[in-house]
Amino acid sequence: MLKVLDLFAGAGGFSEGFRQANYEISCAIENFKPVYTTYQNNFSSAHVIAKDIKEVHSKEIKEEVGEIDVIIGGPPCEAFTLASIKIKSNPLDRLYSDPRGMLVLHFIRMVADLKPIFFVMENVAGILHPLIKEAISREFKRIGYEKIYFNILYAEDYGNPSMRKRVFISNIKIDPPKSRVRKTVRDAIGDLPDPSSVHDIPNHEPITVSNRKMKEIYRLKTGQSLIGFYGYDNRVRGNFIRLHYDKPAPVVMGKSRFIHPEENRLLTVREHARLMSFPDSFIFYGGKEVQYDQVGEAVPPVLAKAIAEYCFNYLKGQT
Repeated sequence: MLKVLDLFAGAGGFSEGFRQANYEISCAIENFKPVYTTYQNNFSSAHVIAKDIKEVHSKEIKEEVGEIDVIIGGPPCEAFTLASIKIKSNPLDRLYSDPRGMLVLHFIRMVADLKPIFFVMENVAGILHPLIKEAISREFKRIGYEKIYFNILYAEDYGNPSMRKRVFISNIKIDPPKSRVRKTVRDAIGDLPDPSSVHDIPNHEPITVSNRKMKEIYRLKTGQSLIGFYGYDNRVRGNFIRLHYDKPAPVVMGKSRFIHPEENRLLTVREHARLMSFPDSFIFYGGKEVQYDQVGEAVPPVLAKAIAEYCFNYLKGQT
């Protein structure tokens, strides 16, 4: 069984997909306490290090869990996302001088020290700037990985009931077979009971809103949003969107909130988690806002599983 180290582990969506593909989740690094708690409770057999990755030496990992076969992880994307008003104008500064972007270099440091069979690093499409791609490829080549692939995958192509475009940087070209069926909001949450009813589903508590906001929610039609704002490209984007039952949901983000397709209420954390393909057995800890953030910042497990299975089959074909 291949042993996995998850860097910038978050709640553990990436790890969950690899676990479902029968990898051993051996170790993870996550320094934000509420998120660490979520990860540790869902991966009780893993050694979870509650430190900033800059303070972690690979020696500590080797001493605790031995050799590592696979490294996965998603360094913070804020330095590269074009939606950020704080993004540095010089692309290389995003990688080499922005403290958040420099965390990519710590991912590379861990790969250099632990020499996994393969690695997969997730980030946003903004990391595809030619100068950044060239720099990242050069850094990996410097530590012995000659060929680096920037794989663009859409989560909805692999059975995720919400849309999500992400880049997965790896030393294996990743091209999993796509799902034949496009999952919808109805597929994801249609069988869940009213959160105000008696049930035992974790993270499925009703979310209260002000009377003024509730009146506005009543008036919203499918696809309409309560809040509109201009994105970096001057296109109007929405939040508090009333979902369409028979389409995939828009991108789930930590700050996004969705309104039920037919009921006049916000979706619960569990419903957001369902839209990101988390099983109901996966429980989120911390305050409600932190729970929403954990869901929105995760790699959808169904996509992570597709990547894990593809890489395993690729390696099996090489032997």
